[in-house]
Amino acid sequence: MLEHFAQFHPVVQAALATLFTWAMTAAGAALVFGTGQASRKLLDWMLGFAAGVMIAASYWSLLAPAIEMSEAGGVPGWIPAAVGFLLGGICLRLADRLLPHLHLGFPTSEAEGPATSWHRSTLLVLAITLHNIPEGLAVGVAFGAVAADLPAANLAGAIALTLGIGIQNFPEGIAVALPMRREGLSKLRSFMYGQMSGLVEIAAGVIGAAVVLFIQPLLPYALAFAAGAMIFVVVEEVIPEAQRGQNTDLATMGTMLGFAVMMVLDVALG
Repeated sequence: MLEHFAQFHPVVQAALATLFTWAMTAAGAALVFGTGQASRKLLDWMLGFAAGVMIAASYWSLLAPAIEMSEAGGVPGWIPAAVGFLLGGICLRLADRLLPHLHLGFPTSEAEGPATSWHRSTLLVLAITLHNIPEGLAVGVAFGAVAADLPAANLAGAIALTLGIGIQNFPEGIAVALPMRREGLSKLRSFMYGQMSGLVEIAAGVIGAAVVLFIQPLLPYALAFAAGAMIFVVVEEVIPEAQRGQNTDLATMGTMLGFAVMMVLDVALG
């Protein structure tokens, strides 16, 4: 099966991979049809798990290959890693300031970005959409890196990253759809909003793969950029949300488990 998948163009691989990560988001959101309630403990654990996956993926799937690629090209490994990582965080910070959004569990009065009269549900979806852009970009860049035929990048590693992002997208879909249902939206609208937040990953993945294919010297910077963007999201959004519900130990154990799952996936498959 791996050999058959390898025959596709890297951009197509990225599109298929991010289609899978979106489908996992939609599958999680679909649970809203079975229940209208979401335990705060469960949501906090899910958010913690997602944070752990993203932290582990940022190093093993993105920063470590970026450093190896740089050193193989005769460039000090820390330069592209540090520059790309910081640029990723800066770009997410700018997007955070320019796009109105509201993090899960926060009152509408604490919406971030420019003042707006948009509905609360729209602001919630925009927050998760911002969260998902780095994930899609990371998957796309990983598949684009495979096409460069460098030892530090391989198809199994890109697939491991896809699996990790997909696994954490399942609880993420739940964490979006069920609170919206609790706020009074219909089951169908809650599902639509929940799965919609993952669609941006497909576009980000395709763009990420295409860019690094055409400008291969940017590969280490692009990998580190995706890592920086993901760490920004984890620290600024995911972990604070997970800790807000006073289930701090549960959320922390979810983070530990998510980190371990992504680490095992990347080391075993990559």
